[in-house]
Amino acid sequence: MIENLYLILGLSLALGMLVGIQREHVNSRVAGIRTFPLITLTGTLSALLSEELGGWLVTAGVVCLGGLLVVTNWQRTMQRQKVGGLTTEMSIILMFLIGAYLVYGNQLLAVVLTGVVVVLLHFKPALHGFVDKIGEKDLKAIMQFVLITLVILPVLPNENMGPYQVLNPREIWWMVVLIVGISLVGYFLYKLLGGKLGVLAGGMLGGLVSSTATTVSYARKTAGTASATHVAILVLLAATVVSYARVLIEIAVVAPGVFSQMAWPIAMELFFFAAMTLVWFFRRGKESGELPEQHNPAEIKNALIFAGLYGLIVLVSAWASNEVGQGGLFGVAVLSGLTNMDAITLSTAGMAASQEIDVQLAWRLILTASLSNLAFKGGIVLFLGNPRLKKYMAVLFGMGIIGGLGILAFW
Repeated sequence: MIENLYLILGLSLALGMLVGIQREHVNSRVAGIRTFPLITLTGTLSALLSEELGGWLVTAGVVCLGGLLVVTNWQRTMQRQKVGGLTTEMSIILMFLIGAYLVYGNQLLAVVLTGVVVVLLHFKPALHGFVDKIGEKDLKAIMQFVLITLVILPVLPNENMGPYQVLNPREIWWMVVLIVGISLVGYFLYKLLGGKLGVLAGGMLGGLVSSTATTVSYARKTAGTASATHVAILVLLAATVVSYARVLIEIAVVAPGVFSQMAWPIAMELFFFAAMTLVWFFRRGKESGELPEQHNPAEIKNALIFAGLYGLIVLVSAWASNEVGQGGLFGVAVLSGLTNMDAITLSTAGMAASQEIDVQLAWRLILTASLSNLAFKGGIVLFLGNPRLKKYMAVLFGMGIIGGLGILAFW
């Protein structure tokens, strides 16, 4: 006799009721608040009876249910009634199986699957709207990420090779997947939400894709439009906040064991720029502006460039550690931080996690690279921005750099 029989039946009824409420809310003609609980209970009872009669009973139930749905749709077609998609029909079969799975399998998984079904059913307009907004370029970005993740990654060798035995193709490409994945999420959030949420959120999402590219776009924009200066300052500050948050996320993923030791000094810079962003936002909160177009972050060329840069930094860091000492590592951090924070962050955090370098040295290298990156973006502003933007960002970035140097000296 199966234990907790009443619990299983009650859970089956509740899960069917949950889906039925959603279907009833959208006036489904196929099944609603009464039919779905009956379907899940039928699935559960079929599974209970199969304990005595054999597993064929559940299979027969699925076949009969499918046949009933086919006949129902055929009758509606003959009566020239409107026949929609197969979403409700597939939900019926799935909920029958979930009802049966409550007897055989993990009940928590059955609850999770029901939650997924309800979410997919309820957010139909949002999902269709998302697909409608995806252009050819966006679909290409998704397919390229699939290529990077599901085609290239599995076939790469998982072994150390090359000078100092520090180059692992699988590990290097995992870093590519991580960075491209983060950037791709930011890219789609930027496209879908950036214009709706305003300049501040747009700047933060732009920073998630590429803070350097965001800096170039807005600095160039102010050169021809003086009125865009306040918006540009807000966006550049917000993008900088997100770039530091991104660094912390990367450390947490690659080196979770030492994250607490590495995070606080770097977080100080994040807190400073977050405070400056809020001050500027409330001071100039009514400013608005058009968000620039972001480039596809999943381009294969970009992935290969990042993989090469990451591998080069790992190799040069190993050489510097063995041949030059800490001074060489700081030189690598300064140079790599000029254009790309991801590679130096991931490689350094990885070395700290594997105890190749001291944790204190690791966060100092990453913070040094971030200050180098700030200086580089400040140079972009000086080269492309208008005089007012140059003045404000020189002060703000300068304060960030001085504060970072203070952390390096006294932390």
